[in-house]
Amino acid sequence: MAAHRSGPLKQQNKAHKGGRHRGRGSAQRDGKGRLALKSLSKKVKKELSRVDQRHRASQLRKQKKEAVLAEKRQLGSKDGPPHQVLVVPLHDRISLPEALRLLQDRDTGTVCLNEWGSTHSFMLLCPGLKHRWFFTSARPGDLHTVLDLAKVADSILFLVDPLEGWDSTGDYCLSCLFAQGLPTYTLAIQGISGLPPKKQIDARKKLSKVVEKRFPDDKLLLLDTQQEAGMLLRQLANQKQRHLAFRDRRAYLFAHDADFVPNEENNLVGTLKISGYVRGQTMNVNSLLHIIGHGDFQMKQIDAPMDPFPLNPRVIKSQKDSGMAMEICATDAVTDMEEDLKVLMKADPDRQESLQTEVIPDPMEGEQTWPTEEELSEANDFLKESSKVVKKVPKGTSNYQAEWILDEDGESGGEEDEYDDVEHEDFMAEESQDESSEEEEEEECETMTIGESVRDDLYDEKVDEEAEEIMLEKYKQERLEEMFPDEVDTPRDVAARIRFQKYRGLKSFRTSPWDPKENLPQDYARIFQFQNFTNTRKRIFKEIKEKDVEGAEVGWYVTLHVSEVPVSVVEYFKHGAPLAAFSLLPHEQKMSVLNMVVSRHPGNTEPVKAKEELIFHCGFRRFRASPLFSQHTAADKHKFQRFLTADVALVVTVYAPITFPPASVLLFKQNSNGMHSLIATGHLLSVDPDRMVIKRVVLSGHPFKIFTKMAVVRYMFFNREDVLWFKPVELRTKWGRRGHIKEPLGTHGHMKCSFDGKLKSQDTVLMNLYKRVFPKWTYDPYVPEPVPWVKSEISTVPEMDMK
Repeated sequence: MAAHRSGPLKQQNKAHKGGRHRGRGSAQRDGKGRLALKSLSKKVKKELSRVDQRHRASQLRKQKKEAVLAEKRQLGSKDGPPHQVLVVPLHDRISLPEALRLLQDRDTGTVCLNEWGSTHSFMLLCPGLKHRWFFTSARPGDLHTVLDLAKVADSILFLVDPLEGWDSTGDYCLSCLFAQGLPTYTLAIQGISGLPPKKQIDARKKLSKVVEKRFPDDKLLLLDTQQEAGMLLRQLANQKQRHLAFRDRRAYLFAHDADFVPNEENNLVGTLKISGYVRGQTMNVNSLLHIIGHGDFQMKQIDAPMDPFPLNPRVIKSQKDSGMAMEICATDAVTDMEEDLKVLMKADPDRQESLQTEVIPDPMEGEQTWPTEEELSEANDFLKESSKVVKKVPKGTSNYQAEWILDEDGESGGEEDEYDDVEHEDFMAEESQDESSEEEEEEECETMTIGESVRDDLYDEKVDEEAEEIMLEKYKQERLEEMFPDEVDTPRDVAARIRFQKYRGLKSFRTSPWDPKENLPQDYARIFQFQNFTNTRKRIFKEIKEKDVEGAEVGWYVTLHVSEVPVSVVEYFKHGAPLAAFSLLPHEQKMSVLNMVVSRHPGNTEPVKAKEELIFHCGFRRFRASPLFSQHTAADKHKFQRFLTADVALVVTVYAPITFPPASVLLFKQNSNGMHSLIATGHLLSVDPDRMVIKRVVLSGHPFKIFTKMAVVRYMFFNREDVLWFKPVELRTKWGRRGHIKEPLGTHGHMKCSFDGKLKSQDTVLMNLYKRVFPKWTYDPYVPEPVPWVKSEISTVPEMDMK
């Protein structure tokens, strides 16, 4: 009897697993020394109970609250820097001297008037409030002064008019300040007590509606009496401070005093001694110092004189009369400052940052060897072999006779030449008809004399005809760019293969490869580039946060010895202009390619062409440069824009010193009358020389004869060689058809093209060509002072008599 054998479909039961009940020893033997990482991480992570979670959250809230209170208490205290307040009147009816007089309350504290320059500034020491203020002021028309003081101010006090709030000059000033970044601010009304009591309530309601457009949910304070000034001071002292990112990670200083010691060799250059309070971060003598509007410099040493504005002044009693006491203020403490002068740090040449801004290029780098005679002869032989054409000729024909024998292509070419000549004659005939029609139109026009008044003569004297013509041409170019983007006319006098020899065709602008290191200009040998900019920025910011730096602490009154400074800086300071200095982070003195995202300011509508010279306010820097405009996309290639458009954000690319973002960006354009007009605002995007800006050129042609999927196209090129040169480039039409060039027809640029569908007679054939463009090296750190804005000059519409 045969035994039963199980088939292939027999049920297979799983073996019993005893892993859940095995001991520790068997588990270790099975693991063979390996450790489970997940189980380790679970042991390290401790799960908190609900009570512990609430306790931890309350501790974090308490720490943040204490940090805010400590920052608030330090600002303006005896151990911290004075609370610097910038007073800005936003209307021409506001009396700035009257407002400063109310803030100089002798009953509240001691007032130390400033004796340098013409700027209205003073120090207010209030021992009762345990606070000290330093008040500065600037008119909104003086744009550079307002922006420079706002970079270092702790608070801004805006004075508004009770009826209108602010005028056009004040509105323009607010636009610039909002774009740069506002610190803590307060709004005060001046002059509302002069209105009748019944109209004061209505005026405040109307003013609140005007103000809430710019400052929503902000309280309006009054500034007409000494009591209201005291309430305003308490508001300034107790409000929460807002932070500006570009200055929180850098040490900066506002100059209260400056002295210049010329060099022995050259009187125009010397050592500048700047005295002021350190703010932001610890000031290190080995780092570089940037003086706004003047450039980067090195420091020799840092001195620590006695604080000229102590919150609790020392009292000196005379021997004759013990009841007489004298408070030491800034002018009385000169001798004591000389006695108490102490050198904090001196620069170490080995650790000091270098002033090198550019790489010195090596002209021999990348040099190629000249080819030998053998290589040249081989190249000539190869060209001769490739240039030989095989033809069928009768026996006994010489080489000279063979050159005159035409093959099949040559015979068809003769017909094409004749065909093309006919078309050329038709084209010339059409041109002659157009010229005759233009002459007829000129004959139909009549001339007439119009009387001119004296008022028109006076108006014309103020008009610059050359500037008007240039602006009209810009408007025409901008309009053409909007209607026909990137389209250019193929030149008749220069071959297209020569005119567009630097351009190339791309199968796809988005996906086609393009090497960022290919055909770089000579200026790229002068700049610095990071291997990984993002990681370098994170590492530097982490060192600022965690690493202890030796130097002058925040709140100390110090004197910086800045070397090799031109004498024009101290003259600029003595004329009343503010002087502010920022310490630079590592690498921030070196040149590279900066990319900034900007949007067009709605108050300016003049066309701005690429590579025009503009004035940049980037973070704490101010410079002039000629930028490129490109689209703000996430791709690796970005299309070049010929004009600064108003509807979308664009990326501006310039050669400039490295600045680590975040940093605000303001773009100004200098007008012919010397004033600076705000054209765009934005922020710093990156420092990346490999960001490719690609310029597109579109050549257009018109279908002359249309077949099923074939068409004869003309007016794109004007000779046969150009058609053959651009034959590999893909064609497209405005209505979405795609195709390519089959062959040239004749010698006048006509070509036979095939498409993926039938063309319409009104369609236009296009060819896209691309090349990479680079910005111009026109960086200039010295920006001339603008002409102050006035109300009549801001308005672009002239006042005219409508009678």
